[in-house]
Amino acid sequence: MANVYLKHRKDKKLFISVYRELVDKKPNTESFLLLGDAYMSIQEPEKAINVYEAALKKNPRDIHLASKIGHALIKTHQYSKAISYYEAALKSGGQSFLRFDLAELHMKLKNFDKAVRILKQNLKEDDSSDDLSKLFDEAKCAYLLAQIAFVASKTNESEEIIQGFLRARDLQGRVIKRVALELPDELIAQKKLAAKICCDLGEYYSKNKDFEKSIVSYKEAISYNDSDVSPHLSLAKIYLSNNDLDMCQYQLVSILKNDKNNNNAILMLADLMFRKNEYDAATFHYQQLLEYNKCNYDALSKLIELHRRTGKISETEKFFIQAKRSNPRATFEAGYNFCRGLFEWYCNNASAALQSFNLARKDIVWGERSLYSMVEICINPDSELLGGETFESVDNGAKQTEKVDSDQMALKTAEKLLSEIKSQESLKFKVLQNKTLIATKDNRIVQKALFNLTEIVEANKDCVPALLAMSTCFMLLKQSPKARNQLKRLAKMTWNPEEAEDFEKVWLSLADIYIQSAKYDMALELLKKCLTSNESCAKAWEYCGFIMEKEQNYREASIKYEKAWKYSNESNPAIGYRLAFNYLKSQRYVDAINICNQVLDKYSNYPKIKKDILDKARSLVRS
Repeated sequence: MANVYLKHRKDKKLFISVYRELVDKKPNTESFLLLGDAYMSIQEPEKAINVYEAALKKNPRDIHLASKIGHALIKTHQYSKAISYYEAALKSGGQSFLRFDLAELHMKLKNFDKAVRILKQNLKEDDSSDDLSKLFDEAKCAYLLAQIAFVASKTNESEEIIQGFLRARDLQGRVIKRVALELPDELIAQKKLAAKICCDLGEYYSKNKDFEKSIVSYKEAISYNDSDVSPHLSLAKIYLSNNDLDMCQYQLVSILKNDKNNNNAILMLADLMFRKNEYDAATFHYQQLLEYNKCNYDALSKLIELHRRTGKISETEKFFIQAKRSNPRATFEAGYNFCRGLFEWYCNNASAALQSFNLARKDIVWGERSLYSMVEICINPDSELLGGETFESVDNGAKQTEKVDSDQMALKTAEKLLSEIKSQESLKFKVLQNKTLIATKDNRIVQKALFNLTEIVEANKDCVPALLAMSTCFMLLKQSPKARNQLKRLAKMTWNPEEAEDFEKVWLSLADIYIQSAKYDMALELLKKCLTSNESCAKAWEYCGFIMEKEQNYREASIKYEKAWKYSNESNPAIGYRLAFNYLKSQRYVDAINICNQVLDKYSNYPKIKKDILDKARSLVRS
């Protein structure tokens, strides 16, 4: 009856009333336990604690109750009280599983030394006469010790971690063989634990790029617990990251056959279609997720990326409207603000993007991604190509003292934001830290960044972001041959979505070098690659326009600059100047006047545009 009230009528009050009535009729420990468990099942741990404590008064030596109270206290974040409960229960002769609960809590709180000490103490004090019980405890201890070593490790590469997981896996394998014969009712639970161990082992191998062993571990996890979706998803993720798209698709289709509404599988299937350049299919899957949940910000962030790459960023606005209609408080949610920041950034509205990212930067889920994005904007608010020389002489005249001052302020902000990022040992953080140094464009500081990046690359030879940052250093230090060699090596690497931004900058930087040498065909080939990957890349369109202009094909140059002007959100005066100039050269005088007016409306002191283009176009219209 209780399940009918909860699952079919969705009435929590009636659901609880069934168990309250049971407690009133039979006020024993079992009835209280059922009521407490009912409260836990509807996410009301505070009420569950009161019920469990009432039951504990009736039976003070029930260690299972102490465990339940401990779990409920953890749910309500009362960690100190939970530790006290566990310790008190252990002093009164609690069983080893309470030690495991306590060790896991200390691990959650990052008290790793305490957790290890508790587990090792458990191994010393285990005086169980039952060989199978000892084996249970030994396997569980080995698993938790391996988990602690993995979580506590800064490098994620350790013989202690791998040996710990392998020992736990082997011990649990022995447990399963024994349980199948001696305690068949426990077999499913023990197989689930074995699957968890194999999943953690697979994650360890995956983080250390040993994908073959990772795949073997996840397949072993599936053999123990085929109904658990997580190892299937992890396998699909590895296949996707290794560009084995057919195997990835096979895994995802298998998941969706049994669970057609699995959001993670649909999201990854959309990512797969994106990688296969099947943009319509990818769009369908992202929109399918957003149709089901208008506030699915994972899907929305991916759709924004897809719209940007297909040149349809303007089509994204309606999804923000739908999210706000679905949830009036959407604008206060970190996921919404992250997506809004991403959208504004891709629309070249740096200030608006920073405001939105700022609203998400303290969030556990979206905070770090927001911080990284904010730093990237601060070090390059105008989406310039650092080290590029093609437009340097043309654009330098537009540099004003206020702009230089604002750039300095932005770099100070970037340094402050970097200090807020927690994962400061990660490779991504170290590269971004050095990109911030490069953005100063001070030769002495750039040299320091180059030294740091050289060390990073020695340890991570194929790290695309680090190699790209090194090539930027070479370009800023006017060491073009070194930059060219580095970029040519990067351009030969296999493109992947995770590093799409970096590959885009590789192609643009190399194209810039080729343009400086008047190797326009080679530059255009790279620019086509760039636009295939990202149709909204204003800088690629700008370079294409520049090449056409150099070849005196002003009509074609105008078409390219139009695209650059559109995708820069009509906010880059240098592009506006070139577009107006090429309109003038191709005798489109009225269009030239309109663009000049647009530029002057936003940048009234932009140099030469009035004299060089606007006045000439007006006189030619009159004549």
